[in-house]
Amino acid sequence: MAGLRQDFANVLGTQIIRNKKKIWGLVNSLDPLEPYANPRTTYPVPKEHSNLFIYAKIFGGFAKIRSSICDLVIISRLLNATLVIPEIQDSTRSKGISYKFKSFSYLYNEEQFIASLKNDIIIVKSLPENLKAVRRRNEFPTFRPKSSASPKYYIEEVLPKLKKAKVIGLVLTDGGCLQSILPPSMAEFQRLRCRVAFHALQFRSDIQILGRRMVERLRGWGQPFLALHPGLLRDTLAYHGCAELFQDVHTELIQYRRAQMIKRGIVNEELSVDSHLRRENGSCPLMPEEVGVLLRAMGYPPKTIIYLAGSETFGGQRVLIPLRAMFANLVDRTSLCSKKELSDLIGPEIPLPLDLFQMPPAKSEEQLKEEWKKAGPRPRPLPPPPDRPIYRHEKEGWYGWITETDTEPEPSPMDLRMQAHRLLWDALDYMVSMEADAFFPGFNNDGSGLPDFSSLVMGQRLYETASSRTYRPDRKVLAELFNVTRDNMYHPKHNWTLLVQEHLNKSLGEEGLIRQSLLSKPALFISHPLPECSCRISSGDVPTHVKGNDGRDLFGGEDECPKWMQHGEKTVLLESAGEGSKLDETESPEYEDDLDKQSESYESGGKTNVTLVWDQDEEMDPND
Repeated sequence: MAGLRQDFANVLGTQIIRNKKKIWGLVNSLDPLEPYANPRTTYPVPKEHSNLFIYAKIFGGFAKIRSSICDLVIISRLLNATLVIPEIQDSTRSKGISYKFKSFSYLYNEEQFIASLKNDIIIVKSLPENLKAVRRRNEFPTFRPKSSASPKYYIEEVLPKLKKAKVIGLVLTDGGCLQSILPPSMAEFQRLRCRVAFHALQFRSDIQILGRRMVERLRGWGQPFLALHPGLLRDTLAYHGCAELFQDVHTELIQYRRAQMIKRGIVNEELSVDSHLRRENGSCPLMPEEVGVLLRAMGYPPKTIIYLAGSETFGGQRVLIPLRAMFANLVDRTSLCSKKELSDLIGPEIPLPLDLFQMPPAKSEEQLKEEWKKAGPRPRPLPPPPDRPIYRHEKEGWYGWITETDTEPEPSPMDLRMQAHRLLWDALDYMVSMEADAFFPGFNNDGSGLPDFSSLVMGQRLYETASSRTYRPDRKVLAELFNVTRDNMYHPKHNWTLLVQEHLNKSLGEEGLIRQSLLSKPALFISHPLPECSCRISSGDVPTHVKGNDGRDLFGGEDECPKWMQHGEKTVLLESAGEGSKLDETESPEYEDDLDKQSESYESGGKTNVTLVWDQDEEMDPND
């Protein structure tokens, strides 16, 4: 009898491990890919002194800042100029941020940035004294390049003026200043982009310490975790016309921002569009509810830890209710960090007025009498009833203007300060997303040509550990699948579940990478740094080599790794295998039970695991 129990335990343990690998395991087909962004041809070190300077101001959020800095370094190398540490406007415009930090150092480590790129370009913290006066008088030429600007533009248009004035200014608002795809002869410049994005741009020490602490707390739960970035940003939703996916006042807010974009020429479409058609076309983000259904169809148990990344989720907690009902362990930075830890990260700031809310002034007795006299001929109407109380939340934020005026007010000092804080929150979320066992983007490859948070994370995960579990879903395909089961989304048929699993599993490997190369790389190189910044470990399997219509390598065009890397790789693989076995031994018993139940339901050939688990608690069904 004891032997029978032992055999049953062995079989059960093997089944649990197999199912765990099914949802958390690495992508074996991408194992041979290794990060390799070192120069591979003759690459001269820049001169110690250069009398040409590039000064830049960067506007935008976290993703735009990161991609713009990469392009600035490339331009400096291309023009053989010295780069002045760029100015991040989201931190400098918010008057009153901590005096401890300058603009760039509010987010990144200046010393690390300068030291890491010393063999690529010369970087200084400020202009020489003789040029500072020129800058104050605005006497040097200023350019506003687009993110699609070509190297030819800089050589023919910018370089002559740079040589004449000795210093030029660049104002970057598009999230970049150089086209993403460069000619094959400029492959070294692409590798320089990788060195900037993945090595030189390190967050300041306070951010790194708190980010590592957050990852340790997530690991302390004894099970893997998944990072999700919903991508629900007001600007993104307005750009693509996704207002009808929301309700009431949120739709009005999106439409107002879309009207602003049309007025500024950012959007060249009608104000009102069919949001449901846009969603079917893959132009709108996946709603958190849909992401939850997909993850459950993949086999993630209800106790899965999901880290919610992103400093802004338009719609607030209300749009997260269905996802939280499916996955109770939905956490974010506020769940993992104390208020003191977050405030220490911000640093001491100039205090703003504590109470910005002011009640409307009371009318005098003379004003009331005058209004009564002007009320019209007799019989005069009864005096109006007393005004109801005006609540504070009705006069602050968007409540205060959308119900009374058609014009959105200028950002207040608190709004500007919150924009700077969002840079720090995005930095923390970026670190956690990089360390997650799996990453799922709610929105990327949006077609706008602007960088986004998810694409940056996916690019660095692909660079550092290509085999990491990073989903690259096709929203158009998923929209078709959801249309099939929209009325029965919480109890899908088994065939529907299998189709979802097939699509998402394919997105992890070659098929997902080819699609990423076609859609994401033309807009942002560092979102898909293959094959320029990777090499391939020799193996018995011959990789599939796929080229695009323009002759560009889409998959399988990586160089072979140097011998010293291949020797070191074996050691790393052995070490990682040992860590994996330790993780299996210390796995939470409750988590293993969940995986076991799911494995039984999938292999039974009957109803899906999704149906069995969700039938347990009908009160949590958001359809009710």
